[in-house]
Amino acid sequence: MKEKNPFLKFFTFLCYFFLYLPLIVIVVFSFNSDRFPAPWKSFTFDWYKELVFSSGALWDSFGISLQVAFCATILSLIMSLMFLYWVAHGAKLAKWTTLFYGNLIIPEIVLAVALLSFFTIFHIPLGYISLIISHTLLGLGFSLPILYSRYSQLDPKLYEASLVLGATVRQTFFKVAVPQLKSALFSTALLVFVLSFDDFVLSYFCAGSQSQTLSLYLLSMLRSEVSPVVNALSSVLLIISTILALVYFTLSKRGEEKKHA
Repeated sequence: MKEKNPFLKFFTFLCYFFLYLPLIVIVVFSFNSDRFPAPWKSFTFDWYKELVFSSGALWDSFGISLQVAFCATILSLIMSLMFLYWVAHGAKLAKWTTLFYGNLIIPEIVLAVALLSFFTIFHIPLGYISLIISHTLLGLGFSLPILYSRYSQLDPKLYEASLVLGATVRQTFFKVAVPQLKSALFSTALLVFVLSFDDFVLSYFCAGSQSQTLSLYLLSMLRSEVSPVVNALSSVLLIISTILALVYFTLSKRGEEKKHA
């Protein structure tokens, strides 16, 4: 067996170090007693205490981001399942699924401007509803291709057996297909939720002045001053995002193992 090149190991280490160094700096300086940017002074939890007890507006924007992300996730999954249910009834829609990859091709700022124009033309006020619509559209471009890909890999013999035994198409879809999509549904929900919660561009164009998401609130804070509370919040969100990402990749790996089993 050939030994690995030490240079490749060192180069890989440099890539990871370059990628994660800014995140490490944020976490470390969230415990600095002096305001950011400033040299390290002493260790403290004061900024986390201020984050928990003295940041009412911040937690309001955090709640709006959670609500929008949750609604966008649920709506994206429901619409994706409706699409699959239509496919289960015999609709030939395989060639149209490529249209849902637009989110991966079209720059997000173009999508945001298009949505803003759409809301303006149809007199839809910018706010909570426009945020949910835009984030649902964003999530749909990820959830439907993923679920359709997993659905197309299901064993067709199970469908045939269910129909032969007297079950309707609706019963077969919800009692045979959907249970086999559980891991894909959960992992896709995590992905869409994280994308919606972290999104800035669509929120910036479609939120209006009444509904402020967490990303917009952080932007307003950074315009006035760089508060160490931002570092504390970023560290918390980093931990949460890391946990969700680990769960997502774990479920995706299990789904791949079941598929090849």
